[in-house]
Order: sequence, then structure tokens, then C-alpha cells
Amino acid sequence: MIFRRSLQRELASAAGATFTVLFSILVTWTLIAILGRAAGGKVASADVLSLIVFRSAELLPIILILTCFIAVVAAVTRSYRDSEMVVWFASGQSLLAWIRPVLTLGLPMVFVVAALSLVVTPWAKMKSAEFVERFQKREDLQRVAPGQFRESSSNDRVFFVERSSEGTTVVQNVFVNSVAGNTHSVVVAKQGVIESDGKGGQFLVLSNGRRYEGIPGQANFQTMEFERYSMRVATQAPMLGADIPVAALSTPALLLAPNRFTQAELLARIAAPITCLILMLLAIPLGFVNPRAGSSANMILALLIFFTYNNLVRLSEASVKQGKVAFATGWWPLHLFALLCVAGLFAWRLNVNHPYHPLVMLSAFKRRLRKPQPLHKRDEAAVE
Repeated sequence: MIFRRSLQRELASAAGATFTVLFSILVTWTLIAILGRAAGGKVASADVLSLIVFRSAELLPIILILTCFIAVVAAVTRSYRDSEMVVWFASGQSLLAWIRPVLTLGLPMVFVVAALSLVVTPWAKMKSAEFVERFQKREDLQRVAPGQFRESSSNDRVFFVERSSEGTTVVQNVFVNSVAGNTHSVVVAKQGVIESDGKGGQFLVLSNGRRYEGIPGQANFQTMEFERYSMRVATQAPMLGADIPVAALSTPALLLAPNRFTQAELLARIAAPITCLILMLLAIPLGFVNPRAGSSANMILALLIFFTYNNLVRLSEASVKQGKVAFATGWWPLHLFALLCVAGLFAWRLNVNHPYHPLVMLSAFKRRLRKPQPLHKRDEAAVE
């Protein structure tokens, strides 16, 4: 009982420290990525904090799976290295006795990963897609930031505004480049005002400017000076949610629309809690280390196993999405193979004294090499 309580405290401590480090790295990496998108005009600057929260919620299942795996490997490795496992085995406990304290802490984490994967992550992806779509469907001039070139939503105009005043209604030193077929039109003006026609449309009214129109490479360009020039700004109806990605659909929606794309997404969602449970069990025999050894590569091996397992899940998802494998036969073989590997590692660590155990056979082979060979009769006569 004392060993189990001590082990549970150590697992909780290791999991907390690991989660803090991984989550800090995740938030930093997400912040850099989203700030880059905001600087490139792909998302609104005001939505950066919300997008960071949604992106962090999307990646939380992976972070928690890796946290549980590393925490168990670290706890088992430290017990071997500090010779605490000798006391554990001497008290009549086996390696299988680690399963109960590990699952005491791990099963709640499995349920949390399942809730995140099946409910929270789709919701976060939905909200993130809505924020990006809302920004893309804003009026062209509302997306323009002073001192930056911005492309219109219809991809046929480029706007540049040197500065703005009085909110977003009046802009100074406006540049607009429009493309219609092979004809290019460039409009420059000292000032522009955004006006509405009362029917849902908006116009950019420019004053004191020039307009150049023609075909690049030809000399017949037309030049026009104006005091007032109205330009209709492309307006799109705010139909949000028209194109919802499959990854943003809720789990009940995936079940109601069975096809290879929704089934592939469902496979990825149900794989998260299964992966968390299997990796925690795998970490118990994987954490073995020789106390007399100077270092251990268990942590590196654990990371390689985690990323390999995760990539194989993605491979299974892609196979179902491409129609190469049916969902009924695609979601379970990988996890069954992983369970067999767990059982094999436990059997390997428990039967260390078996004559056919690889370590026993290796030790016997080394002793056979070190054993002195008998001299031949001629060699014995020569020695005499």
C-alpha cells in the first residue's frame, strides 16, 4: 500500500511537470504560427487570442497522451535506477503489480482524452473555422490595414492605404489595382470615404486622384484625372458555416453521415483514448534499465514509439479516407498489434530466468566464449 501511494504521487508529479513543459512549448509554437498568419492578413489581429485557445484545445489530446506515456516511463526508469525495484520484487510484488497504480491515475486521463477527442476538439475546430471564415467574408476595405497591401475577397483587386482616420470610414493616400481579363486598372487618390447605398452594397468614394487603364506591354494606356470617383466594393453575404470541414463536424454528425471521409475522421477520434491506454501499459516494461548502467535510452525510444504509433494511426486514417481499407477492418488491427507487443514485453520482463529468454541466452553465449578451450594433444606435447 505504501509503495502504491508513493508511486501514484510520483506519477502525478511527473505528469504535472511533463504537461507543463509540453503545454508551454505548444502555446509558444501556436502563438508564433498564428501571429504569422495575422501578419500575413489571413486572420484578424483581434482574433489571435481566441485562435490560440482553440488551437491549444485541438492539440490537447496529443499532449495528454504523450504526458501519460512519458510520466510512466520516467517513474519506472527512476525506480530501476535507484534500485527501488529490487525492494519491490523482494517484497513479493511483480512487474504486473504496477498496472493497478498506473491505471488508477491513467484511467481518468483516458476518459479526459476521450472527451477531448470526441467533443472538445471538433468544437474547437468548428469555432476556429468560423473565425477564419468570418474574417474572409468581411468587406474588402474592412480587411485593409494601413501600410499593408491586401487582396480583395474576389482575388481581382489589391488595396493599399497609407493611413486611416476617423475609424475606418476615411482613408488617406489610396492605391487600388484591379484586373479584368488582360486589362489592368490602377487608381490612386489622396483620400477615400466608405459609403453605403442602403441596399447592402458599399462604395469607396475617392477624391482628387488619377486612373490608369490598359494592357501591360502595350503603349495605349488611358489616363484620367478625377475629383470624385466611386468604386463598388465586392460584398459577400455572411453565410457562415456553408463549407464546414469534416474535422469540425461533431461526432453525432459523423455517425449520421457515414462515408469514407467521416469514417476516417471517426477512426482518428476513437484512436486517441485507445492509444493513451495502450502506451501507458507499454511504458511499464519499457522503463526497464540496468541500475549499473551509466545512462539509458528509454526516453528516446519512448518518443520514437509515440511518433511511430501516431503516424501509423494517421496512415490507417488515410487508408480509410482513400477507400483502400474499410472502417470495420481498419480501426482495430494496429491497436491489437500494440497490445500483443505489450503482452510480449511483459512476458519478456517477467521470465528473465527462462533458459530461452534472450538475455539468458546472450549471457550463456558470452560465458561459452570466455571458457578456455582444451589444448590439442600435439599442442600439449609441444608445451611439455
